[in-house]
Amino acid sequence: MTTTVTYQNVHNLFKLNGFHLDRGDLCRVAYSFIKEGEAYEKAVGDFLLDWFDSKPYLMLNTSGTTGKPKLIRMEKQAMVNSALATGDFFDLKPGDSALHCLSTQFIAGKMMLVRGFILGLDLDFVAPSAEPLIRNAKKYDFVAMVPLQAQNSLKSLHNVKKMIVGGAKMDKVLENELSKVTTKVYETYGMTETITHIAAKKVGENFFSVLPNIKISRDDRNCLVIDAPLISNESIVTNDLVEINEYNQFVFLGRVDNVINSGGIKLIPEKIEQKLSAKIKERFFVSSIKDPELGEKLILVIEGENQLLSDDFFDELDKYEKPKAVFYVPKFLETENGKLIRADIVNTL
Repeated sequence: MTTTVTYQNVHNLFKLNGFHLDRGDLCRVAYSFIKEGEAYEKAVGDFLLDWFDSKPYLMLNTSGTTGKPKLIRMEKQAMVNSALATGDFFDLKPGDSALHCLSTQFIAGKMMLVRGFILGLDLDFVAPSAEPLIRNAKKYDFVAMVPLQAQNSLKSLHNVKKMIVGGAKMDKVLENELSKVTTKVYETYGMTETITHIAAKKVGENFFSVLPNIKISRDDRNCLVIDAPLISNESIVTNDLVEINEYNQFVFLGRVDNVINSGGIKLIPEKIEQKLSAKIKERFFVSSIKDPELGEKLILVIEGENQLLSDDFFDELDKYEKPKAVFYVPKFLETENGKLIRADIVNTL
């Protein structure tokens, strides 16, 4: 495979749910899905028609994790280049079997289809659910999941050779469980603007390795800057605090817009959350509220009913990392694709 492959191509080994389909077949399938399919099938149908229309680009919504969702223009050829880079990085070959269990409304789900067309994968797609491998004994070479799906699929992962997990940060408990399976599991780093992942790391490792044709650096805030000429004509400046080593690898520390200045001490919530993730089963996050003395007061917010925390609960945290207050929220607010809206949750406290 080379970068001369264009978005108009459908690999001759591509299959969808067991059937060899070319461009014309896929458009006919799309009309059928839109007319008669379930909601998740209609989303696939809409994407197929958008992909094979005459325009060289798609208009995509960002996730809205750190602000209001926005509409961005994404070149189809850039999406093809992203698929090729994924194929190279994970050594995917024409005819390899893959499972598509993500929502096609979002970039990760769209890209699983693009990888199928371009790399010639034998692609099965199912309704996006919390347990995508339930009652499915087929063996797959490649699967992409979000952390919740991975957690619920632990007993079935012996049927999966390689899996990527993205969309949300993986906690220590899940990372430890995934390190014990025979599947090669990778945590990915990316966003809509980078056309899903631009880097990945095996579970248990600290550093993300970037995909082919991507270079990274840091700006004056110590935030990651991504240069990916086959994906974007301009450098992509993120709000993600990172450390970079000499091998073009990086460690994600947290988001600069989440950094808390409490009494002059700068705290990174994500680092504190990692330390607490083995102790808290419920969804949670670390944030701050205004305080007349400290400026910002560190707090812990847990989803669910009030509970009594043990005296040694925060012993693994450094002195300034210990929350000054703990709040319980019955149900967290989240974006359409399941990411927590931290600011809105804190505003309800």
